[in-house]
Formats: sequence, structure tokens, C-alpha cells
Amino acid sequence: MELVKLFLSFFKTGAFSFGGGYAMIPLLQSELVVKNGWVSGTEFMDIVTISQMTPGPIAINAATFVGYRAQGVIGSVVATIGVVMPSFIIMSILYYIITKYKDSRLIDDLINGVKPVVIALIASAGITTAMPIITSVKSILIGILVYYLVYIRKVDSILSIVIAGVLGVILF
Repeated sequence: MELVKLFLSFFKTGAFSFGGGYAMIPLLQSELVVKNGWVSGTEFMDIVTISQMTPGPIAINAATFVGYRAQGVIGSVVATIGVVMPSFIIMSILYYIITKYKDSRLIDDLINGVKPVVIALIASAGITTAMPIITSVKSILIGILVYYLVYIRKVDSILSIVIAGVLGVILF
């Protein structure tokens, strides 16, 4: 029964999280921390942090980790398939529709209607993720510095993560 629960939780996350990894964070947090208690809030933030430093999308890394913790290797496989399957199905259907109706005004309007939702989900993920992390003036300053480096100075995000990590070691 736990395997079914894992699959359905991650399937739901994969099916209803448009906009990629950052947009998935609020739904992942709700499913993993609040509803099912598979990880604590702190562990969830660790998963998000580690997912940013390892190859692969946040949702797949989270599914693999949480699935393993809940049910071992088979749990990892079930959770990972659950989170990937909706995207595979949706993208296959969308590819068919978009290629068939590529000149349709309705398709353009639909895509334009979904864009603001994606922006709102990403903003929500940013706020949800930031709240437990903002514990001191030092963490706020590191966040502002990294924003400045990435957005204004166009510094590579990997280098920015390294800089933030070094600053964390020095300041904390």
C-alpha cells in the first residue's frame, strides 16, 4: 500500500506542477512534508539544496531519495516513475496536438494563458523556499549577493553556488 501511496503522490506532483522544478517545490513540500510526513521540513530543504548541486531535476532527485527512504530501492523506482510518467504522457499528447494544429490561434492563446500561472508557481516556490532559510541577516545578505551576481553581473549559477557555500562556511 505504501508503494501505491508513493506512486500516487509523485504522480500527482508530476501531473499538476507546470513550470519545472521550482514550480514543483510547493506541491512536493505539501505531499512529502505535510500530508505524508516522509521527510521533515528541514530535510525537505536539504533535498532541494542537494538537488541543486547534483545532476537531474529536483522532482526526480526528491522522488529517488524519498522513495528510497520510505521503501528502499523499489520505492525509489516507483516514486521516480510516478513523477516522470505524467510529463511523458502530457508531452506526448501535446506534441501530437501542437504539431497537428501548429497554426491555430487557440493553441497560441492557451500557451499565453498558462505562462502567468508558471510565473506565479515559481514565485510561490521562491517564497516558500526562502521563508525557512531566512534565519539571519547573514543568510539574507548571501541571498542578495547571489541575486546580484546571477541577475545583474551574469555570473554562472554554479560559480554562485560555490561562492555562497564558501561564504556559508566562513560566516556560519
